Amino acid sequence: MTTTALAIDGLSKRYGPVVALDDMTFEVRAGEIFGFVGSNGAGKTTTMRIVLGVLAPDSGEVRWEGRPIDAGIRRRIGYMPEERGLYPKMKVGEQLIYFARLHGMPVAAATAAARTWAETLGIASRFGDDVQALSLGNQQRVQLAAALVHNPAVLVLDEPFSGLDPVAVDVMSRVLAERAAAGVPVIFSSHQLDLVQRICHRVGIVKAGRMVACGSVDELRSGAGAHLVVTTPGAPAGWAAAVPGVTPLSTDGDTVALSLAPGTDDQSVLTAALAVGPVTEFSWRKPDLVELFRHVVTAEEAA
Repeated sequence: MTTTALAIDGLSKRYGPVVALDDMTFEVRAGEIFGFVGSNGAGKTTTMRIVLGVLAPDSGEVRWEGRPIDAGIRRRIGYMPEERGLYPKMKVGEQLIYFARLHGMPVAAATAAARTWAETLGIASRFGDDVQALSLGNQQRVQLAAALVHNPAVLVLDEPFSGLDPVAVDVMSRVLAERAAAGVPVIFSSHQLDLVQRICHRVGIVKAGRMVACGSVDELRSGAGAHLVVTTPGAPAGWAAAVPGVTPLSTDGDTVALSLAPGTDDQSVLTAALAVGPVTEFSWRKPDLVELFRHVVTAEEAA
């Protein structure tokens, strides 16, 4: 049985009339990569800042291994902010050593750790350069190194893949997988839902400060049900909406994803599609995380 490492229990936070968090509740397990997704302003960063102690909740609690989180535990968190959290005129190596020292590491250990992570993340050749001389992608690599340099017990990362090229994404994905395999719980927010789907063990979808869906991608896909995908090159827009019992979910060029009401025969959809042009794809498909996100958010708005 997987152990709960980080528990977010009933967090609420208001700013006057604005509700930032509304009974936010979920857990991150030991050795798990947890994807925290939602629209801008949904409450992801506010939750992370409460975990870090930067903000205090109006109610609710954050626990680490069953105990209320305190300053000692927070020193063991590796945090990567969405905004650049680096000193631009400070050299990469000096900066990494400085952050390691802030977490209590001796000079020799801090220096060794800084060089190890710079090598691992592909920035060893920039060890003596000022941060401001680096590309945004390499600055992002430095930020991750700063989050990892003190060998944290938990990783909390806000949009860690922003601005990275595909090679850097692969490097960072591998590092997070290795940390999780070593038992470290990892929570990160991202708008890159295809990446979240690929590397996360579980995903939490947040809307208006609440956790509205949580589970593995397969669990969430099963809950959303399959949809019918039809590709009809050259067909007039909106043709599927006229078919009884059919609700268009999304459109991508000539391809539409459709939800069929109970009792609706998919062959009637095929007949209607053939009436407006050739059909090059006609298949049932489980939704990916992008479609799941739309489905969950739309369902919440309609509720």
